[in-house]
Amino acid sequence: MYFDELNISDELLDALEAMNFEECTPIQEQAIPKILEGHDLMGIAQTGTGKTAAYLLPVLDELSQGNYPKDSVNCIIMSPTRELAQQIDQQVEGFAYYLDGVSSVAVYGGNDGIRFEQERKGLELGADIIIATPGRLISHLNGGHIDLKKVSFFILDEADRMLDMGFYDDIMKIASYLSEERQTIMFSATMPENIQNLARNILHNPVEVKIAVSKPAEKIHQLAYLCHEGMKDKIAENVLSDESLDRVILFASSKMKVKELSLNLKRKGFNVGAMHSDLEQKERDEIMLGFKNRRISILIATDIVSRGIDIDDIQLVINYDVPRDPEDYVHRIGRTARANREGQAVTLVTPRDWHHLLKIEKLIEKEIEKPDLPEGCGEKPQMSSGEAKPQRHHYGRKGKAHPSKGKSNSKSSKQQNKSHKPNKQSQKKSQ
Repeated sequence: MYFDELNISDELLDALEAMNFEECTPIQEQAIPKILEGHDLMGIAQTGTGKTAAYLLPVLDELSQGNYPKDSVNCIIMSPTRELAQQIDQQVEGFAYYLDGVSSVAVYGGNDGIRFEQERKGLELGADIIIATPGRLISHLNGGHIDLKKVSFFILDEADRMLDMGFYDDIMKIASYLSEERQTIMFSATMPENIQNLARNILHNPVEVKIAVSKPAEKIHQLAYLCHEGMKDKIAENVLSDESLDRVILFASSKMKVKELSLNLKRKGFNVGAMHSDLEQKERDEIMLGFKNRRISILIATDIVSRGIDIDDIQLVINYDVPRDPEDYVHRIGRTARANREGQAVTLVTPRDWHHLLKIEKLIEKEIEKPDLPEGCGEKPQMSSGEAKPQRHHYGRKGKAHPSKGKSNSKSSKQQNKSHKPNKQSQKKSQ
């Protein structure tokens, strides 16, 4: 389906044309008509499927018709992280470029008092759309800076991550300030029991739209190094030593591991930056800017912090720890081979991780290549299904130039997944 087949305004279509968006992704095709019809919606879709446009376009279309209170907050969009909130705010600016009178304000933590005061003024003036992280919105609610009684649209993006970060109570408190007549839209990459409970509490007779987890792009060369825990650092250093690399993400399971890896790799001469929740927001912004500008070559991060990473030319993803949720593996390695580029994904697998790797292979319907360890890194343990059993562990407008005109944009997630086998050249010791 093409966007001009949807029942949305010409002004939105002009913005989409300027941004080179023509064809809907599956989540957009299914969700937009249901939201326009006024249904509550539960969307199950992973990052990179176009879900932000799936809820922004119909809400912007509704708000642009002028049938909602002026000088009031009409839409609340909840985001788990500052980085995602910023990305959503940028999308609002792009899609709403030709719309008259639709305003938005992004509010998020980790800023100084000046930023908080700017947010307060924006909220009191009554922006149509507020994009907020839960903690920051609670601060403004406690300060009496915002009235949510007239909110018509309540949207939760990446709800699973918000719950992972402990925001359930904050979400329910925010929901208690809202009118029962609101339309609620919730998106999550997965549907565990806690998300089902949240959906039952805040959604009313929702329509469910589910997009199956897409398989990793064929242009991702996937490798799994079978090793013991003590071999991981040496393998990672070997993988990172190829001088063709200047854009790598290394995922670790915890902020403590992120800190430890960052320190160790810096001592070895690698140009790394660490993203973890103990950093001040200003520090996180500086690291992300450095990574985007290639002043930092290797970014070490956890899954939650990494949600703000939206860079198309990641060459290599390293899973230092095997993700416990197979879908997280797909999300992680999906950071590479974007926009029809090639990429590589390397996962370090210990005996205790073997059954998690098998679950990943079942999900992606593909056996991941398991080569011998790099020279000098030791011998890989035997963990094939017939040779060893894993240990059991429990894991707790037209005529006016749009700012995006002329820029290259991906039209759909489908285009990003066209593929052929990539080069294996993908490793570098950062300068």
